[in-house]
Amino acid sequence: MNMRQEQTGNRLLGKTAIVTGAAGGIGRSVTDLFTRNACNVLAVDLNESDLKKHVSSGGNSRSSHYVADVSTLEGNSGMVDAANERYGGVDILIANAGIEGHVKPLLDYDDAMFDHVMAVNVKGVWNGIRSVVPSMMERGGGSIVVTSSVAGLRGGMGLSAYCTSKHAVIGLMRSAAKEFASAGIRVNSVNPSPVETRMMRSLEQGMIPHDQEAAKHRITATIPLQRYAEPNEVAQVMMFLASDESSFVTGAVYTVDGGNTA
Repeated sequence: MNMRQEQTGNRLLGKTAIVTGAAGGIGRSVTDLFTRNACNVLAVDLNESDLKKHVSSGGNSRSSHYVADVSTLEGNSGMVDAANERYGGVDILIANAGIEGHVKPLLDYDDAMFDHVMAVNVKGVWNGIRSVVPSMMERGGGSIVVTSSVAGLRGGMGLSAYCTSKHAVIGLMRSAAKEFASAGIRVNSVNPSPVETRMMRSLEQGMIPHDQEAAKHRITATIPLQRYAEPNEVAQVMMFLASDESSFVTGAVYTVDGGNTA
């Protein structure tokens, strides 16, 4: 079954989006879908080679790339400056950059890795919001979409850092939604269950090192739709939240999980 739908139109006409984690599976799908719907996209990632390959292969003048470490304030302010210079402002932030960390028992978890996961997954979103809001205010409003996870709604064995970070960004999202509503800035989160991306290959390897297929089967068995999501299925929900179609939606958690948390 082909889950990639060729949605081309003007749903984001006249808007500019920053997409972080743009070299990954979800980020690539968001960039492609947004540009096909008349949006300018600044694709941001720390992985310069994959980022350039993705943006240049699209053959779309609406997208350009910017290399940044979103765990730092400098990286976030730099990407906003670049979007302002190239496109005249920012209407949408897809705060999607994230790392999985290790799959290890809590008592064995490396302190430095815990800090790294929190820096990318939480501080990256916090600094992204702080950096982009002034530009959105100048435009009269905007939409911020944070990539959380079903791991932000419940615990997971061996995933203490990742689960902590994904719970944290939901609290951050809800606080920002209340703080910036009067400025016309909406803030929501998308919480996918496993998606067919590199991150899941890493997590499967961590769960059952010598049998990733068995790990995938174990995970899939917990999903009523009996499969992982395709990246484009997550991107479509993000496009709804980024667009004016969701003009009265803010502070919300959108699960894209095949019934996983039902």
